[in-house]
Amino acid sequence: MLGSRPMGEWIQAYARSHQHPVNQACHTVGIPLVTLSILVLLGAPFVPGLWKLGLDVFVIGWIFQFLGHAVEGKPPEFLKDWRFLFVGLRWWAAKVSGRSIPPL
Repeated sequence: MLGSRPMGEWIQAYARSHQHPVNQACHTVGIPLVTLSILVLLGAPFVPGLWKLGLDVFVIGWIFQFLGHAVEGKPPEFLKDWRFLFVGLRWWAAKVSGRSIPPL
């Protein structure tokens, strides 16, 4: 799905458009909210009314991310290549776990 490009290169490219500390903070909050919302929405068919919570969390997560990009002054990478939608969560995991993100 991500082609022959190594994951480290994808994360590097992602990190280049996420340099501002406010943008990084917004993504540190927004990415897990979007991920959580998807999990909640998967359970929504089985729990009445759960879709509303999932949708609300999804929108809030994306608001955080777009606010971060407004501060950064750079568009989200997925507007150039949709595959970046699958890189953000890996960037987030590396960031919060303290693993180093490959140098730029």
